[in-house]
Amino acid sequence: MSLVTRRNRLLLDLLVMAALTGLTAWVSLAIARIPGGVAAVWISNGIWAGWLLSRRTASWPRYLAAGLASLLLTRYLAGDGLPTTLALSACNLIEVLIIAGAIRRSVPDVGNPRHWLGLGGIATASTLVACAVSALLASAWLQVVSDARFAANFLTWYAAHVVGMVAVGTLTLVAHRKGIGLIDIPGQRWDFLGCMLLIAVVGGAVFYQSAYPLLFLVYPPLLFGVFRHRFAGLVVGISLLGIIGIIATTLGHGPLALAVGGSDVERTILLQLFVGTACLMGFPVALGMAERTRLMTRVRESELRYRMLADYSHDVVVRMRADGHRLYVSPSARDILGWEPEELLQPSEHLVHPDDLAVQRQAISAVLASGQPVTAIYRLRHKDGHYVWMEAAARPIPSTEGDATDLIFAGRDISKRVAAEQALQASRDELEALARADPLTGLANRRQFEERLAHALGRSRRHGQAVALMYMDVDHFKQVNDSFGHAAGDEVLRVFGQRLSACVRSGDLVARLGGDEFVVLIEDLDAPETAEGIARKLIAAMGEDIAAEGATLRVTTSIGIAYSMHPAVSKTLAAAADMALYAAKKAGRNTWQLLVTDDPVSPDPPPA
Repeated sequence: MSLVTRRNRLLLDLLVMAALTGLTAWVSLAIARIPGGVAAVWISNGIWAGWLLSRRTASWPRYLAAGLASLLLTRYLAGDGLPTTLALSACNLIEVLIIAGAIRRSVPDVGNPRHWLGLGGIATASTLVACAVSALLASAWLQVVSDARFAANFLTWYAAHVVGMVAVGTLTLVAHRKGIGLIDIPGQRWDFLGCMLLIAVVGGAVFYQSAYPLLFLVYPPLLFGVFRHRFAGLVVGISLLGIIGIIATTLGHGPLALAVGGSDVERTILLQLFVGTACLMGFPVALGMAERTRLMTRVRESELRYRMLADYSHDVVVRMRADGHRLYVSPSARDILGWEPEELLQPSEHLVHPDDLAVQRQAISAVLASGQPVTAIYRLRHKDGHYVWMEAAARPIPSTEGDATDLIFAGRDISKRVAAEQALQASRDELEALARADPLTGLANRRQFEERLAHALGRSRRHGQAVALMYMDVDHFKQVNDSFGHAAGDEVLRVFGQRLSACVRSGDLVARLGGDEFVVLIEDLDAPETAEGIARKLIAAMGEDIAAEGATLRVTTSIGIAYSMHPAVSKTLAAAADMALYAAKKAGRNTWQLLVTDDPVSPDPPPA
């Protein structure tokens, strides 16, 4: 190739990269910019970084200059102003340099299959760090020049750049690496077209309707296409879903329209997250399938040696096709399951316990999807009718018939171990229930309450969250016991605990401390009105009569609420709740009193 031709090809390559970078930046700024200057969708850096990693390091200055010039021109034409254009373009340049530099330094040859697993970790870490750095710099600049909200700009920039880098950067790099075999599908074109048509039909059906959140339905055909055609299926499938999603969302169709009140920018962010998630799901499968091809030759060579070992192994070794048809069963099946190996080679639908069929099928699917060994525990039927617990390790091996995949299972009898574990767990569960629950009401007891309170105050100190503590008891409970007996008193306590549990939120803790003393621990509340609302509901609920031992009783409750916006020791918070309870009783009972404490104090010692 002549020098002129090489220069022309380089110039064309630079122009294509610059055009793609500038065009995608223009689209992001035009349709997805939020107030403050940050775009909610940003894929230009992914194209830029992917292009760099597909070229020699010596040529990077040209590509960096071309990409930077494209961004500068785009932002300036978009009306950012010269200072902001220079600052934000520099932030993008820093982000791309960190990611591309870290990957090139750690994995010089990104096309070598042996480096793909390490490449994924380096790429993820460098992307998270680089996007955080660029988001920090850009948000700080925008706050200085326009008094924009720092946190909102930081989160929007960071999310948009991470998703764009993961989705588009990966696809750009894959598209440039011929060694990965992106478009190498000879002899499978009709199968490929069928898989892509399936993805398009399912994606179109999902995005055509707006009544149900059915985005998850597109993942099975996408993963099937990736499984069948590796990176070709991944790239084309993701592209189809992206195009269908963009068109439908723009026209107001699709599951993303269910985001009631969401702006166009918010729906665009959700669409980008959906595409990024689809890419993250499909990429490991494509890597696994490519890795499988590299291992097929080595597996074939070791198969004969492995069969010799399997014949004399104490474990049950089974080779089967992906459809479940068994091709080989080791002689040890006779000792563990009572079946002759020849009998197990015949089709049998009742070998696996009905309750464990899903476990076995999930293990097979996981092996076929990931190409990695998977261990599962399930029961197999003995010839005499009882079931044997087996721990089976499954791994994929290439089939001797075409490009299919077979499975090797190595299972051992663990029935005695499972029986011992089940007995031990049952004892532990019983002891735990007795130690942490009140036997009369079934609520948490004092021990569980003190543990939860210590953890709640720890979270409060770390995150600055408010905590509320409600103390309450049954008014004149001693008179109930004296007049109607302790059986009636116990029924009052049970009903009180039930009504109290019905008045709190699902995450709140209700406990009985003893006698007629109850407590509610409330976290994640913005204002004391939440606790007051619970108190109001409980007092209203106690207005209903209670039938106990043939008598109709009407009881009331007094409630003390301690609310703290700052970290507090449990004794201080409990004392405040107790003071509030005393105030409620002094105010005439059947009411509540609130005490707000904001004095920060030293933390509790950790629970023993």
